[in-house]
Amino acid sequence: MSEAMTASEETAVSADLTVQDDLTEAEVESAYGAIVGERLRSIRRQKKLSLQEVESQSALEFKASVLGAYERGERAISVPRLQRLAQFYRVPVDQLLPGEDQVADADATSRRDADGTARIDLARLESLSGAEATMLSRYLRMIQVQRQDFNGRVLTIRRDDMRAIACILGVGEEAADERLLQLGLRTA
Repeated sequence: MSEAMTASEETAVSADLTVQDDLTEAEVESAYGAIVGERLRSIRRQKKLSLQEVESQSALEFKASVLGAYERGERAISVPRLQRLAQFYRVPVDQLLPGEDQVADADATSRRDADGTARIDLARLESLSGAEATMLSRYLRMIQVQRQDFNGRVLTIRRDDMRAIACILGVGEEAADERLLQLGLRTA
């Protein structure tokens, strides 16, 4: 193993040491636990589930009181439990963990350009088969991950997204909207 560090690794270590100089390890863990908890709550709410609904739908695997403690940052969640929760929510496990730019992404996602947007029915897309549906599904999944938008029912796409969708569908940008309507994917 090389003992030399890159400049970015040195900066990261230095930043970690600075933070730990100012805060105790327990305070750092508590703060991170609170951020993870906020992320867990955000995903659950995007799925439109209450704590009690998660408990019942998971066959009591995730008790409402324990999940609530995770969400409040009062209790640390183990990696295996985090993985099981990701499976239950049907999201990639890394999406249950906060990213550095989580606040910036959330702000960008909340701004919508009134013209040039469309709503895609994700449930209908799951029922389609073929290469076109597979490629669309992959692209829209990528958008969900980037925007951390996992409501699972409908996805609002932007004008730039529509350009890419037109390429996937093999039509011009003007015809993409019509093709989505034909496929039953475009919602009002």
